[in-house]
Amino acid sequence: MGSTFNSLIGLIILALDIWAIINVVKSGGSTGSKLLWILLILVLPVVGLIIWAIAGPRGNVRV
Repeated sequence: MGSTFNSLIGLIILALDIWAIINVVKSGGSTGSKLLWILLILVLPVVGLIIWAIAGPRGNVRV
């Protein structure tokens, strides 16, 4: 049962990381900024996702 739970958590984190990377790519930030955010999310999947959620660029935000 533990293995199934860990696999489910891993898939959820993977899906959220992919969603975050797509939003970074769609954002209006500079290319260098986008690259740094993507690298942060890829190198530190959980921590990078949390940092991106708090301070990262948003894609296609209409004000």
